[in-house]
Amino acid sequence: MSGLDGARIVVTGGAGFIGSHTVDALLGTHPAHVLVLDSLVNGSEENLSQWEGDSRLSLVVGDIRDRGLVDSVMAGADVVFHLACLGVRHSLHSPVANHEVNATGSLMVALAARDAGVSRLVHVSSSEVFGTARTVPMDENHPTWPETVYGAGKLAGEAYSRAMFRTFGTPVVVVRPFNTYGPRSHAEGDSGEIIPRTIVRMANGERPVLYGDGNQTRDFMHVSDTAAGLLALAECDEAIGRTVTIGTGVETTMREVCRLIADALGRPDLTPRMLPGRPGDVLRLCADGTTMARLTGFTPTVTLADGIADLVDWFAGRATEDMLIEDLNWERDEVAP
Repeated sequence: MSGLDGARIVVTGGAGFIGSHTVDALLGTHPAHVLVLDSLVNGSEENLSQWEGDSRLSLVVGDIRDRGLVDSVMAGADVVFHLACLGVRHSLHSPVANHEVNATGSLMVALAARDAGVSRLVHVSSSEVFGTARTVPMDENHPTWPETVYGAGKLAGEAYSRAMFRTFGTPVVVVRPFNTYGPRSHAEGDSGEIIPRTIVRMANGERPVLYGDGNQTRDFMHVSDTAAGLLALAECDEAIGRTVTIGTGVETTMREVCRLIADALGRPDLTPRMLPGRPGDVLRLCADGTTMARLTGFTPTVTLADGIADLVDWFAGRATEDMLIEDLNWERDEVAP
């Protein structure tokens, strides 16, 4: 019997990218009731459409900064997955709002989880708390020197959750996923990420864009693996009170990402267009998943090449031209390049 079976589970940000895949993993493998709390700023009801009509899923549209609302949503909850946040690029043009959601909002969630007496709070942070790698691979003890208000706010948020564990004994596990990609990832606006944005550009005959020298590295993990990792930690008693890094341990340059996408689309002629480096861009990331593997036995299963091919197929037939126009307009008007 799984610790998630029959549980009442709250997923903040559950209509977003990683959040909706976490919901899929929960409802696809466990007899549980899932309540999603999402502002729908970055998420959408469409991301949960496959569960339409399923009585096990409820959606509450609201803001995690609203303590009264969060308390009411948490009442009677057994397990909480906290994923609601605003992103890296958003923090450059709206640092105060970004901080309020990622830091203050996380405090509201942690306090509500404490008061509700949940059996597990899985606080989903980010590899951005580390900043650029000093050494690789990066384990949980790597120094935290965030480059952006986003990274700083995520670091503050995870610290609030750890405080609930240390002071009140709230059963918390903090998770630091590295770069996640896959279906439903954002291709446009200030939430857009390199892999989906590049797929959309190249699918419409546009050259991909790289910043700086294009040799920045990331550790990319498919969203199905990220969601599986979150569930594994929710069911691991030994993880309580710990901060755990999850990733593939494979370091890939932005140039190589563009090459893999060009191969998947059959467009080797669309070579990257180079632009000056952007403020806040981390130069190097690569995870050490040793602790995760030891605690849960979890290892990622999807290779980057296979994951990109899967995402190319997912975007096929969607309105990628509209996504491209929106992204180009945003890029032109972006306050911080």
